[in-house]
Amino acid sequence: MSSSNDHILEPMSQRNTNSLLGMNSNDSKTLTGDVLSFHNITYRVKVKSGFLVRKAVEKEILSDINGIMKPGLNAILGPTGGGKSSLLDVLAARKDPRGLSGDVLINGEPQPANFKCSSGYVVQDDVVMGTLTVRENLQFSAALRLPMTVRNHEKNERINKIIKELGLDKVADSKVGTQFTRGVSGGERKRTSIGMELITDPSILFLDEPTTGLDSSTANAILLLLKRMSKRGRTIIFSIHQPRYSIFKLFDTLTLLASGKLVFHGPAQEALQYFASAGHHCEAYNNPADFFLDVINGDSSAVILNREEEDYEANKTEETSKREKPIIENLVEFYANSSIYRETKAELDQLLGAQKKNRISTFKEPAYATSFCHQLRWIARRSFKNLIGNPEASIAQIIITLILALVTGGIYFGLKNDPTGIQNRVGVLYFLTGDQCFSSVSAVELFVVEKKLFMHEYISGYYRVSSYFFGKLISDLLPIRLLPSVIYTCIVYFMLGLKKEVEAFFIMMFTLILVAYTSSSMALAIAAGQSVVTVATFLVTIAFVFMMLFSGLLVNLRTIGPWLSWLQYFSIPRYGLMALQHNEFSGQDFCPGLNTTVNSTCDSSYTICTGDDYLISQGIDLSPWGLWNNHVALACMIIIFFTIAYLKLLFLKKYS
Repeated sequence: MSSSNDHILEPMSQRNTNSLLGMNSNDSKTLTGDVLSFHNITYRVKVKSGFLVRKAVEKEILSDINGIMKPGLNAILGPTGGGKSSLLDVLAARKDPRGLSGDVLINGEPQPANFKCSSGYVVQDDVVMGTLTVRENLQFSAALRLPMTVRNHEKNERINKIIKELGLDKVADSKVGTQFTRGVSGGERKRTSIGMELITDPSILFLDEPTTGLDSSTANAILLLLKRMSKRGRTIIFSIHQPRYSIFKLFDTLTLLASGKLVFHGPAQEALQYFASAGHHCEAYNNPADFFLDVINGDSSAVILNREEEDYEANKTEETSKREKPIIENLVEFYANSSIYRETKAELDQLLGAQKKNRISTFKEPAYATSFCHQLRWIARRSFKNLIGNPEASIAQIIITLILALVTGGIYFGLKNDPTGIQNRVGVLYFLTGDQCFSSVSAVELFVVEKKLFMHEYISGYYRVSSYFFGKLISDLLPIRLLPSVIYTCIVYFMLGLKKEVEAFFIMMFTLILVAYTSSSMALAIAAGQSVVTVATFLVTIAFVFMMLFSGLLVNLRTIGPWLSWLQYFSIPRYGLMALQHNEFSGQDFCPGLNTTVNSTCDSSYTICTGDDYLISQGIDLSPWGLWNNHVALACMIIIFFTIAYLKLLFLKKYS
């Protein structure tokens, strides 16, 4: 193991490895939690405004945020758009470093370069593989995030302990579920996401809106679970929108944000008293979290100071001038002058000490606990399981291919060796080539559908981009695109009665496979990095439509003007159709038994009697190179398109 991986192992080397969840206090030591502090955090982004003239305007998302998060439950609360998710991403080192200033320290030291790997981060939308079981998802996380020196039985023991502590025993071997198949409940899905992050036993765990989409009872159960973990010394930091009171009273530290500014940061149980000192009193039986949001939004009925009438009249002028300011500015100013802020500031200064201030580290590729081959094997294995667990799409594609092959064979059944056979042969070869292209449009989903899953797992240090890319190609793209080409060839070739040569049969199959792979690689090159399947599908379809125009059937390519004729060299169907035509027509005779030198029918300049004559009329080279140069061109296009797709994944914006 390289030294860069030591950060991943640090929680296990510094603490008892048996201190995982599920162990009784008598069996394990309390975790030594880390203290996270943030100093003068300011975050600005450039947004484009205007309709005709787009101008980049700088917008401040966070403004001079300071605070400290200790072992326990640390909640970040605020109205929608207040900046709580942005602050969480900054603390977790998952925010775009451009426009970001300030310091985030761990125990008074700068964040490690691979802090994203050594900490845990549970995203708002649970990104787990729905076709896998709860246990299989945890096994995937353990296999890729734990060092290869950890034995399999030790990994399984860790998984079993996490399953037990998270209360997932009954559903451990149940599929998580997809949008098409029913699986575990929302709470169990959330706990599975948490469990995947607990595999590395992180001392700091981040959660973005952990109660989103859950009913109040399930949300309460999730927070009780987090509370139990925090009592073992784990530092848990999470953003939350509007928790109920039973959840709020579990908080140890509360951070209130409004419009990117700090309104309150301190012990959660002192928040009500603090707001009362600011003149905002919470009514009896009112939820404190709702009350804070009402005050920030200016909707609270408790904004009038609770004082005697004469005191109110005496200070009427002062209060009037104060209320002329926006409520948020008043709250920010009051906090800046409060004793809670002074105490926090003193503690922050002590942590910072003589530490030289450094900018928050930029995004770096994480250090990995496993090798490329190990990652490739597990990604391919998961993709195969996903394919088997969700067979609807692949089965539907095979059934459609079978039906189309039989229908095509029925329409063109028993091609004759006469002039009509030339037209029918060209027509069916054109159809087969076009079908291989358009059936490959479904490849756009390969990276688009799993984009969030890929982003989260890559940032968290599960695998390299190269491992993910080649693993998906091996397990998903190659077999799915291979089978339809084989089915088409085996059915259509014999029903049509094409050239009766073994070599010609396999050349046709090879050509259709190359066309399918080239089309799929182009679809991946266009779709990689896209977030919407519909947009990617539209772009790929339009590209194929234009390519079909330059395939050589709808128009004789030699008649196209030079200002457009160069487009034919980018047409995938053109190379496929030319190869298929060369393979089928070469050496064929379509006027059998007739002497072409005396027969008037074949003497006509408008009639073609041999396959070679047809190939010459289409400008196709009769030599063997006239066939194989098309295969070489398709192979080169595959390499180019795969390279583009890989580079787009590699340089994809991997932070929020």
